[in-house]
Amino acid sequence: MLTIESFEVKGRKMWIAVIHNGKIHGIIFSLDGRDFLDERLKNLTSFLIKRDVTIDLKEGESELPEIIFRTIIGEMDNKEAFKLLSLRGLTPFERKVYEVLTKKVKRGEVISYKGLADIVKTSPRAIGGAMKRNPYPIVVPCHRVVSSNGIGYYTPKIEYKKFLLEIEGVEKWTS
Repeated sequence: MLTIESFEVKGRKMWIAVIHNGKIHGIIFSLDGRDFLDERLKNLTSFLIKRDVTIDLKEGESELPEIIFRTIIGEMDNKEAFKLLSLRGLTPFERKVYEVLTKKVKRGEVISYKGLADIVKTSPRAIGGAMKRNPYPIVVPCHRVVSSNGIGYYTPKIEYKKFLLEIEGVEKWTS
C-alpha cells in the first residue's frame, strides 16, 4: 500500500510517501512538490522490485507518514521508528550499517563516512554506497553522515540534507 501526505516543516511544505504492508518497505519525501515526489517514487519502486520486495502501490490511509513527520521534527526517536521497518531486500551489510547508524548517531549529531566505516569495519566508500541505497531516509538518518572535508552528498538533493540537519539544529553543516 502507498500512503502520501503533506506536512508543514519550518515554513516549507514537505510531501512524505510511505510504501508499506504492515511494516514500512520504503520512504520518500519531497520539498519540491508532488511531481518531484512522483519521480522519486518511480526510483524507489524500481529499487524495491529489483530487491524482490513485493509491493502494492494502491493508495490508502495510514498513520505512517505522520510517524515519519514526527521523527523529522524530533517527537519520535529514530530507534523507535526503526522498529516499523520491514528491512526486506536489504543485504546483511546494509542492515548492519543502518542499525549502527540509527542506534549510534543521535538527533543533532553527525558522523563521517570514515567514522561509520571504522565502527562497522569497512571502507568509507562502502558506507557511501549503503547511504545512497537507503530506502528508509529520515528513519535511517543517512543525512547525518558527512564527509571528512564537507557535508558530502545526498540523494535526491544536497539542499534536502542541509534542511534535515537544520531541523535537527546541526548548524555547522547548514550555514
